[in-house]
Amino acid sequence: MTNLDQAASPRRLALPGRLSSAGQTYGALAALVLLVLYNALFTPNFLAAQTLNINLTQVATIVIVATGMTLVIATGGIDLSVGSLMAISGALAPIIFLGKLVPLSPLLGNTLAFVVPVLVAGLFGLFNGILVTTFRIQPIVATLVLFIAGRGIAQVVTNGNLQAFRNPGFQYIGLGRPFGIPFQAILMLLIVAIVAWVMRSSVFGRYILATGGNEAAARLAGVPVNRVKRLVYVISGLLAGLAGLIVIAINSSSDANLVGLNME
Repeated sequence: MTNLDQAASPRRLALPGRLSSAGQTYGALAALVLLVLYNALFTPNFLAAQTLNINLTQVATIVIVATGMTLVIATGGIDLSVGSLMAISGALAPIIFLGKLVPLSPLLGNTLAFVVPVLVAGLFGLFNGILVTTFRIQPIVATLVLFIAGRGIAQVVTNGNLQAFRNPGFQYIGLGRPFGIPFQAILMLLIVAIVAWVMRSSVFGRYILATGGNEAAARLAGVPVNRVKRLVYVISGLLAGLAGLIVIAINSSSDANLVGLNME
């Protein structure tokens, strides 16, 4: 090989590397742009405002749950319990604001119905995290516990009954349209933006990526691996609980058998 060939060889090798790196960084975005362009050209009424509203309302809960799941997967785990946690959250909220446990004023009932079910779902997420970190159970097995038992808990809480309701204050989370934009879509975008900022600009985001990239090396570097894992399962639980509230608000009813079914 001549000196010229030796000089050109690294350049030939560098180009595929750059393409691979660009593909990993922008591949998903490029696929999304192509998909939007294709539908804009060939799908009737795809760019209509009504179509956008429908798409936003259909994907909002999925994106909210997937955002939490992304953090879990980034640490090398998986959370199969998100659908069941949605069912638990959706079962608890009507019990609270309908005053089935304790009679409450509408304002207090709605406030607690937003806060308590989401916190309960977060506690169940912490339970998943403890199984994974303290007891060293594989995530797919650890979260399978609540995947099965969680929906049973929701059914026990509601005695297996459908809870129908009409509560405009509570249902605003699923049916509200400030400035003509679905409120659940605003929540979705806000959550995605916050999590994107956390992953790109915070120490906690770096800890998540370090844990998923090489857990042993991250631990040796001083990353609190177990704490990071527990926290991402808590976040996944909190977001699943929020998604459960949106679903029952849209449906004006809570069915423990159906809320969050197959969401995982």
